[in-house]
Amino acid sequence: MSVMSSVMSGARRLVHTDPALLNRFLCLARSSTSLLTCQQSRTLATRQVKGQRNQKTQKTQKSVKVKLVKQEVEIRQRMTVEALAEAMNKDFNHVLETLLNTEVDVYALQPDSVLKEHWIKEVVTRSGMKYKWAKLSVSRERENRDAHRRPPADPARAEPRHPVVTIMGHVDHGKTTLLDSLRKSQMVSMEAGGITQHIGAFLVQLPTGEKITFLDTPGHAAFSSIRARGANATDIVILVVAADDGVMNQTVESIQHAKKAKVPVIVAVNKCDKPQADPQRVKQELLAHDVVCEEFGGVVQAIHISALKGDNLVGLAEATVALAEVMELKAERGGPVEGLVIESRTDKGKGNVTTAIIQQGTLKRGCVLVAGKSWAKVRFLFDENGRAVVEAGPSTAVEVVGWKELPSAGEVILEVESEVKTTTCQVTHATLHKHIFLSCGPSALRLLQQRAREVVEWRSYEEAQKKLQEEQSIIELKQKQHLDEYRKEREELSHLSWRQRKWALHRAYKAKFPMRPGEKIQRDENMLPIIVKGDVDGSMEAILNVLDSYDAQQQCQLELIHFGIGDVSENDVSLAETFGGSIYGFNVAVNKSIQQLAARKSVPLRLHSVIYKLIDELKDELSSKLPPSITQNTVGEATVLALFPISMGKKVVTVAGCRVQKGQLDRRHKFRLIRGQDTIWEGRLETLKHHKDDVQTVRLGMECGLSADSDVDFRAGDAIICFEELPVPQVTSWDPGF
Repeated sequence: MSVMSSVMSGARRLVHTDPALLNRFLCLARSSTSLLTCQQSRTLATRQVKGQRNQKTQKTQKSVKVKLVKQEVEIRQRMTVEALAEAMNKDFNHVLETLLNTEVDVYALQPDSVLKEHWIKEVVTRSGMKYKWAKLSVSRERENRDAHRRPPADPARAEPRHPVVTIMGHVDHGKTTLLDSLRKSQMVSMEAGGITQHIGAFLVQLPTGEKITFLDTPGHAAFSSIRARGANATDIVILVVAADDGVMNQTVESIQHAKKAKVPVIVAVNKCDKPQADPQRVKQELLAHDVVCEEFGGVVQAIHISALKGDNLVGLAEATVALAEVMELKAERGGPVEGLVIESRTDKGKGNVTTAIIQQGTLKRGCVLVAGKSWAKVRFLFDENGRAVVEAGPSTAVEVVGWKELPSAGEVILEVESEVKTTTCQVTHATLHKHIFLSCGPSALRLLQQRAREVVEWRSYEEAQKKLQEEQSIIELKQKQHLDEYRKEREELSHLSWRQRKWALHRAYKAKFPMRPGEKIQRDENMLPIIVKGDVDGSMEAILNVLDSYDAQQQCQLELIHFGIGDVSENDVSLAETFGGSIYGFNVAVNKSIQQLAARKSVPLRLHSVIYKLIDELKDELSSKLPPSITQNTVGEATVLALFPISMGKKVVTVAGCRVQKGQLDRRHKFRLIRGQDTIWEGRLETLKHHKDDVQTVRLGMECGLSADSDVDFRAGDAIICFEELPVPQVTSWDPGF
């Protein structure tokens, strides 16, 4: 402004003095102004170009900058914290840091804690990643390769068969004696303890020519499962009831098994030759269990017999044959074999052996069978007398040799057929036995064995899937319980701040988990590990059923570490030594070397041939594991008459003067001070004197002075009881029911 004002004042003076000079000044001013404007414009233009250049540089840098690719994380429902961290390639703490300042209680999270879908996505997003759902692995459904029963037999091809009869009843009612009389044998004399402990199958031919296959079942309470299996495998049940004993527990159980299997019953009233026999009372007692005999208007035949003397056995056989004719029992001899495993065992010379009842078809050597999760190529067939047979038709009891694994008793036996047909050899059941060892022999046999393996593998797979589903349901139940407990715990601490809640949880967890489970060296509770070996599968099943009823776990833990069929082996002894247990054997043998090994390793061998004796010894061993209970036996009683303070050095001791009223006082035992109904003191005596002499005992009617081992407030009239503590062995509370 000062420059312009000076220019204008100078111009006014020039206007009044010299106009020509004014024109020269104006020209000079114009040139100066234009020069200034040009310099300013150049400066501004330079700055503008510089700004434009920066903008272009920034645009170039932005266009050149590489775009960041976010890591993709595969997520799925119900992911755990550990699984999410692993999918993100991060550690456990990273997930916890990401969930800070959210509604999630990060202090309660564990690696196996399950996160909700919302928080899974939140963790991935906050970590600068993007999520995508994991593809579900579509597992191709496995084809069912099981073997099934064939359709019912065609009546046109079915042929009559003889009946299968099961003899059932209470223990010692004469079932085996009846069977001996029918087959003219002496099975009773060969049975341990005089009782049947296995299921036996025998073919009996009556004098009239008819054949009947008899199944003899045990009557002892421990063999309930064997009786049930016998009822399911039979056509007719002969219920043996002793006329002098009447209806007993296992009689009722046998009736229930027969009803459940829908099998007709014939009542054999045995021991009618005894003076105290009362068959009429037996039939009246059966009415209470819906077994109505013919003379009371029912359909059940009741035959009076004497199995020991053989009285009226022909009448019983005729009644059985007549009932079988009414039932019109038929079976098809051709086609695939079907049967039922009655018993299974391991034989030293034969291997795995099963006793089976053939229900359909004809079993021959070379047949390929499946039963449960085991299969067999039949090597040999034996009858009940041990004689080799070529084939076994319907209703026949036969021993089958050739099983790869020992099937369980009660399993259904099915013959497998090959599904492969070639142009050179058409493998069907009708031509199988003709060609199996001829032109198509090796290939056909391999196909059948492969088919049997497929059946066994499918059944094992099916059982594993069923077990997996059960375990999954248990896991889900546990998770639900844990979640409910967690929510309940959160609700109780909801009124606290997060710091107070954290401290409260810390104290709770510290008190709840003072020691990890892995750091516990030994358990305090009593435990008895046992190994059980049996001769046949049915006996093993009965023993296991008895062990399942053990309900005294609070006294002593019973742990079954191994069981099996066959003789005691070296592995059994080593296993028992490892666990510090005992070996129980039922009808099994132990060779001398195994006995010496068990003696060296201090492993008890407890062998029995009668089941209730085995259970009794097991109960005794369980009782020996229990600590003895202490009982108190009163030795004497005295009354305090007076008190005497006596100085013993610098200490004044109160001595109670007493008179013995009952028994005697013995200084070696404990004493109790009773005042009214209350116990004031219990302990031992410091001194016991008669007059001035230290004595051990004070007898009835004598006076004495005594002092306690601690400060006791004796008063006149108090009663002093002398008692001794005696240990008494405890007995287990387990009652197996027999």
